[in-house]
Amino acid sequence: MQTKTVSAIQIRLAEDIDAGAIAALLFESFAEYESLYTPEGFAATAIAPEQIARRIAEGSVWVAVCGEMIAGTISVIRKENSLYLRGMAVLPAARGQRIGELLLTHLEQFAAAKDFRRLLLSTTPFLDRATRLYEHFGFRRIDEGPHELFATSLFSMEKVMSE
Repeated sequence: MQTKTVSAIQIRLAEDIDAGAIAALLFESFAEYESLYTPEGFAATAIAPEQIARRIAEGSVWVAVCGEMIAGTISVIRKENSLYLRGMAVLPAARGQRIGELLLTHLEQFAAAKDFRRLLLSTTPFLDRATRLYEHFGFRRIDEGPHELFATSLFSMEKVMSE
């Protein structure tokens, strides 16, 4: 298996002007799974530009940029001394370039620099590739919720940051 280079990919904070591109990326990234979500669950996952803009104002949103194209994104919000990963996606056409790994590595570095004790996320059982990536990065399933998103099943994961 050939490993693709990641040198041309830059991670930067998202700006309001990126909201439309991020919303399109989320829709395209999750479209293949739409039938597995409830309509409301899918709408809460593939959110609109206005909701992206709110996330940019409320927490941190980063984008992975390849040339002029936004190829991936990750969004977090503070929950006490934890960071909650609100959303992460990579364009289907850009998968295999280790963009998800770059985004998670960036998130871990940010969390460590800000002294966060743990990272949290919730995901659906059918996002197998994402779950494997999270496990590779040291996330483990936990019992705390949420356990559903508009009747779409969820499970939660955490990564305890080293002291």
